[in-house]
Amino acid sequence: MQVLVRDLGLEPMPSTWARMKALTDRRTPEDADEIWFVEHPAVFTLGLAGNAVHILDAGDIEVVSTDRGGQVTYHGPGQLVCYVLLDLRRRGLDIRGLVETLEWAVIDTAAEYGIEAYPRRDAPGVYVGGKKLAAIGLRVRRGCSYHGIAFNVAMDLSPYGRINPCGFEGLEATQLSELCAVESVGEVRPVFERALMRRLDRS
Repeated sequence: MQVLVRDLGLEPMPSTWARMKALTDRRTPEDADEIWFVEHPAVFTLGLAGNAVHILDAGDIEVVSTDRGGQVTYHGPGQLVCYVLLDLRRRGLDIRGLVETLEWAVIDTAAEYGIEAYPRRDAPGVYVGGKKLAAIGLRVRRGCSYHGIAFNVAMDLSPYGRINPCGFEGLEATQLSELCAVESVGEVRPVFERALMRRLDRS
């Protein structure tokens, strides 16, 4: 099943979100699925059910209310964000299957670097030693998905201290660069892309 992969570089979250919605609104059953890789300038995002009480001190960081699932999270340079614009009906995938596909793509990637990561059913995402390595937020409209997963690679984690990540008080974040010799998103992206494609092929 054809998938177009796009590398958007560094792009503000609101403009990427607008493009995702526009593509989802206009796509047809014949259009190829797309996967977008991007890094965002510093931004806090709230999901549809997000409660602003979990933003403890935004300071000078923009807060954007979005239409994805989940609570509050942080995006910033050095984080690998992967947006999955997939026709779920065509792939025979439900939302739980897509969440697990994304989680296991991160777990597989971490394993390539000798790191044991794991998912949690009570709190979607990927964890290492109780700390969050990757956060998931998705939206499904017209049978198609958008938004995706944010994978911490080599970034400034301090803004996570200004929020309750994903609505969990005291939840700490971690990243690959703290766990292994990885230094940049660029070196991790192809490893993650291969892992994601393998997982999608199994779905």
